[in-house]
Amino acid sequence: MKYQSQKVAYAYFMVAMGLFAIQVLGGLLAGWIYVWPNTLSELLPFNIVRMLHTNALVVWLLLGFFGAAYYLIPEESEREIFSVKLAYIQLAILVVGTLGAVVSYLAGIHGGREFLEQPLWVKFGILVAAVIFLVNISLTVLAGRKTAITNILLMGLWLLSLLWIFAFINPDNLSLDKMYWWFVVHLWVEATWELVMAAILGYLMLKLTGVDREVVEKWLYVIVALALFSGILGTGHHFFWIGTPGYWQWIGSIFSTLEVIPFFAMMSFAFIMVWKGRKNHPNKAALLWSLGSSTVAFFGAGVWGFLHTLHGVNFYTHGTQITAAHGHLAFFGAYVALNLAMFTYAMPQLRNRDPYNQVLNMASFWLMTGGMAFMTFVLTFAGTIQTHMQRIVGDYYMDVQDQLGVFYLMRLGSGVAVVIGALLFIYSMVVIRREVIKPGPAAVPGE
Repeated sequence: MKYQSQKVAYAYFMVAMGLFAIQVLGGLLAGWIYVWPNTLSELLPFNIVRMLHTNALVVWLLLGFFGAAYYLIPEESEREIFSVKLAYIQLAILVVGTLGAVVSYLAGIHGGREFLEQPLWVKFGILVAAVIFLVNISLTVLAGRKTAITNILLMGLWLLSLLWIFAFINPDNLSLDKMYWWFVVHLWVEATWELVMAAILGYLMLKLTGVDREVVEKWLYVIVALALFSGILGTGHHFFWIGTPGYWQWIGSIFSTLEVIPFFAMMSFAFIMVWKGRKNHPNKAALLWSLGSSTVAFFGAGVWGFLHTLHGVNFYTHGTQITAAHGHLAFFGAYVALNLAMFTYAMPQLRNRDPYNQVLNMASFWLMTGGMAFMTFVLTFAGTIQTHMQRIVGDYYMDVQDQLGVFYLMRLGSGVAVVIGALLFIYSMVVIRREVIKPGPAAVPGE
């Protein structure tokens, strides 16, 4: 760690991992309720459990992005962060807002719009925190060295913060409501967050492989161009059936099909950088998470997204368990695994415990990835059966749900594996101290 202000990232990473634990445990509880529906039905209804699960996911991913920015920008800009105090104030606002949202949800107070259920005062708090962050980071970058990594990271973070303004627009017309809603949700995860992913992945490849910066930067600019070209108009695949003009079916189908390309480019980028790399970096776990992130993102966001993105297919599959399969694998690969890669790289240096025992960290990778892959296959089969029985045959929704019970039980099992892997990851990052290398027996002269 070269700069003292990088230490602020440690606080962000710790809070993010705490929310990560809450998120996966909430997901496990939701999976349990699918199998035993009356569990906590009075005390903690399913809609609140799901709200906590999805909101915790979004918040801890954002905290991870913010922490990653505070860690890598001093190195890239070759200067300390403009104001460490502002960074801690921003974190405090986000923590208070998160706690306020949770209390509101438990009391039954929420906006009712998925992912955007936060009370109005919490939305304003998030906006204030975003402005503080943008000012702090932008002043740091403007006063220091500019690189492709800082330029792309800033572009992604500025755009995702500006798009948050649409969260305040809630028209009475349902079609307009869903259009503005997708301006936040889709243009975050399938446009601006992809820029953040590309920048962080580029930084990790630079550090872990030793490839020339010029090579990394050329790849990054191509990936960013592809992501924005396909992602912005790809929003149209959410406009198929909400009352918008019919031309969105063609725009959405064509451009969302192209959204596979930037994810394939990111996967290719990661593996080619490792292949060309000259550095044998000791942090193999961070490299495993980086390669795993780009690979799972390609399959989750790219392949599984493509499976039901054409409007002729989406007409039947929309809102089924196929959507859940795509969403789980895409979020895990593109953003969860990426944040965990950054934590794995930075935390040992922030805690001054490098080198450290990486076996548990790598075990957590295979547990989480294996569990999430199995969950995706299970939900894909469940969604295929649901589509046929419900949308083709015309059976009643609840009758179909009864037929999917065995799949929900298997999903619960895969969720257990993911939770064990997540807790193991946190344990490997937070609890285990520096690995002690014991000296071997003294050599006997003459042997």
